[in-house]
Amino acid sequence: MDKLPPKPLIDRKVCPIVETALADTRVVLVAGPRQAGKTTLARQFAGPDRTYFTLDDAGTLDAAKTDPVGFIRGINRAVIDEVQRAPELILAIKESVDRNDTPGRFLLTGSANLATVPAIADSLAGRMAVVSLLPFAQAEIRSTPGRLLDRLFAGEEPVADGNAVFGSDLLNIVVRGGYPEVLRRTTPARRVAWLEDYVALILDRDVRDIANIDQLDRLPRLLDVLAEHAGQLVNHSSFGAALGLSSVTAQKYLAILERLFLVKTLPPWSNNRLSRLIKTPKLHFLDSGLLAALREDEVDALRDNRTRFGALLESFVFSEFLKLASWSERRLTFSHYRTKDKDEVDLVIEDRRGRIVGVEIKASATVRADDFRGLRQLQATVGDRFIRGLVLHDHDRVTPFGEKLQAAPLSVLWTM
Repeated sequence: MDKLPPKPLIDRKVCPIVETALADTRVVLVAGPRQAGKTTLARQFAGPDRTYFTLDDAGTLDAAKTDPVGFIRGINRAVIDEVQRAPELILAIKESVDRNDTPGRFLLTGSANLATVPAIADSLAGRMAVVSLLPFAQAEIRSTPGRLLDRLFAGEEPVADGNAVFGSDLLNIVVRGGYPEVLRRTTPARRVAWLEDYVALILDRDVRDIANIDQLDRLPRLLDVLAEHAGQLVNHSSFGAALGLSSVTAQKYLAILERLFLVKTLPPWSNNRLSRLIKTPKLHFLDSGLLAALREDEVDALRDNRTRFGALLESFVFSEFLKLASWSERRLTFSHYRTKDKDEVDLVIEDRRGRIVGVEIKASATVRADDFRGLRQLQATVGDRFIRGLVLHDHDRVTPFGEKLQAAPLSVLWTM
């Protein structure tokens, strides 16, 4: 029987970023959630002169934990997959690259955000570059440029081509998300089954690798509670009360879920000139497919419930922008703008020069002038630093709403 030809690999847009970092930095960490494609990417850099190790292998893990210095000694160049499983290796790697500072010696992958652990961040400061790898972006799936952020900060206006995606097609994209294994499955039931197993594995095994917590059984329920609050302001007291946990414990558990790349808190934008700004972060999930599975949201139901779809869509758009930023050469920060009068901008994207692009996200096809109220306030506050204000919505064309203000199709996220 003839073998089926292998499916072509989808090119990851951070691949050149990793290649460049290996050419001038001793240690490169590719960080992102499990099953986002880190191993596939890392293996492309393995070979006779760069040995591949995975700490998901029990024997390799035992050797790394038992004698980390001995494990690293004698290694010239290596790929070490899932390094968060043996954090003991980090100090041994530091000592090794201090003795031999040749660039590209270690390519690490981690399914927990090691860069947020002070001891690790401090020990490899100046020696390590961190590259983010999230599940597939739509620009990767469709092999489109994915240069929206660069083009907006270059002063370009949004452009809709004939390939805009909206209506039911957009719904399907958002509910599916970007995990490679999910995209291989052809039915919603099979996708949801994989995502449920995926969450169970992470909460049962990966949490133990990075934290000692007393009430591990509360985490699945906490994740469900957080899913219902996606797109809303973080409220640790409310999250904890739903599970009989203190606010402090809920905050600690949320931080663990964030380190595992399941959720992301979006900080508030701050400005000394505005005293009425809300200073509370917003909660998002890093994959809209996973969020939809946790919320038991299905396409048919969402078609009739645009409010519920809106929360899902906001996490989807936020995640797409993070992916676009991961391969942009610009250093960008993300925040949200909200006043005590509830005027808001869902995403404030700022470059190192303090220039700002504001994005409001709407699940509806219709956009009104009032939808730009928060963007206009932001524009008035920052003046010439305001580059562009967009309302991204479920439509197929660009509509001007004032100087530097446009409504645009959500699909500009991957068509530009």
